[in-house]
Amino acid sequence: MKTTIKLLTSACAIALMLITTQSKAQDSKAWRLGISANPGVAIDDDWHGFVLGGDVRLQKDFTGPLSGMLTTGFTHFFLKDEYKDIPGAEGYNVIPVKVGLKGFLTRNFYLSGELGAGFSTNEGAETSFVWSPALGWAFSNGLDVGVKYEDFAKTGYPQQIALRVAYGFNLSK
Repeated sequence: MKTTIKLLTSACAIALMLITTQSKAQDSKAWRLGISANPGVAIDDDWHGFVLGGDVRLQKDFTGPLSGMLTTGFTHFFLKDEYKDIPGAEGYNVIPVKVGLKGFLTRNFYLSGELGAGFSTNEGAETSFVWSPALGWAFSNGLDVGVKYEDFAKTGYPQQIALRVAYGFNLSK
């Protein structure tokens, strides 16, 4: 599974580099504010199952098909039922703060990548490096639907694959 994710991440990085050399009709230079819900599932994790989060994203369109992003939110990894009765067992809570790039391959289809820090709200948990590649479809009415992988890169910290359903408000109008 980790090899597949590394290959997917590498492919996303190569695609982003290629599309930044092309010019598409994304020259609005608009500022957008997006609000999303992120249901998902923990992977490579025996303790956690369902994941639910939400985020707020500030996005700045650049010249061509590239946009910059600043994202923060809250994510909760729910314990699997078989672990709920174990004393001290708890879900994992994290506040990710990430910066990234979104590159449009077509007018609506994009690949993105983000890097940042995950600040756990669990007692005794440490701050973790977080990285997150994604792909999605941005509709002209503000709806944005995508799939993301998110890895909190400290040993024993959960990873997730999530659906990201967002609505973006154009702040430049």
